[in-house]
Amino acid sequence: MSEADSELPSILVGDVDDLDDPFLLDVREADEYDAGHAPDAVFHPLATIPAVAPTLPTDRTILCICRVGSRSAQATAYLRERGLDAVNLEGGMQAWERFGMDVMRADGSFGTVI
Repeated sequence: MSEADSELPSILVGDVDDLDDPFLLDVREADEYDAGHAPDAVFHPLATIPAVAPTLPTDRTILCICRVGSRSAQATAYLRERGLDAVNLEGGMQAWERFGMDVMRADGSFGTVI
């Protein structure tokens, strides 16, 4: 995957509501995702993005999420190179949690960002 460049589209947590029905793509590792993720996020670790890219939606903005924004920037760059509308979440799940957004576990209980 290529490195993210400074022109990579990104969004702040407070502006996520401005996106029209984004597809939340969590690219962290399994232990991070299991500890807590955004509701409705779909989990695909960064290493799997080349394999799953063809299955991702082409009619929605893909909001790439990781812990702080570095891995999701790589995923965003990769997906954009392939013509997908992908945007990086600045600050990742740490910013999501600080902003007061829900962080959930698979069982519906509240989670945490690790």
